[in-house]
Amino acid sequence: MLLILRSTLFNILFFGVAGSFAVLGTPLLLGPKRFQRRAMGWLARFLVWIMEKTCGIEVRVSGREHLPAEGAALIASKHQSAFDTLVWFALVPDVTYVMKQELFRIPLYGAFARRAGMIGVDREGGAKAMRQMMREAQVSVAEGRQIVIFPEGTRTTIGERNAWHPGIVALASATKLPVIPVATNSGKFWARHHYIKRPGVLAINILPPLTDVPRDQLLETLERVIEAEQRKID
Repeated sequence: MLLILRSTLFNILFFGVAGSFAVLGTPLLLGPKRFQRRAMGWLARFLVWIMEKTCGIEVRVSGREHLPAEGAALIASKHQSAFDTLVWFALVPDVTYVMKQELFRIPLYGAFARRAGMIGVDREGGAKAMRQMMREAQVSVAEGRQIVIFPEGTRTTIGERNAWHPGIVALASATKLPVIPVATNSGKFWARHHYIKRPGVLAINILPPLTDVPRDQLLETLERVIEAEQRKID
């Protein structure tokens, strides 16, 4: 019963705060992008704080030293929870998420995501969509932003294995950046399609960048490195 009450309180606060920001922050869409991005970072940190206080989930990040002190980065993360699509706003100075293009159609959220420079991918668009993603990624790199992509393309439950997509290889080739692997057990606490949020230590483990890995071996190497770390924390 306590878990239900805490999860209910979290949902009320989470959607209330996020919804209020979307409505009251609409004028930010008319101003400089940097103001909107900064506000989204503040919002993310506040929402993570709400989760910690209401649900008893402690977020523990290791390996921050593997992120560049400033400037562009290419981050490939395991994706288990909606939490993953939020937390990087709080972890890096200027995140660019690679996301499915359908999310741009969500009222207000889509406008903020597009205006903030998120990269929308048409998963049925083939080579044309891949080229568009690479062009937009190069713009983000030129702006010194940190690109976050989920190579599995969707959330996976703990113990589930999905095919890893080659978009990360194309991004690495286009941006000339080393890929920074990330493992997380966020699905233990904020599971896909589950109302209950469970207390515990939510780990985000940032691993050393993959350098000098041949293009034709990058996807396999990335999957192996992340899944090995997952076995330690799942």
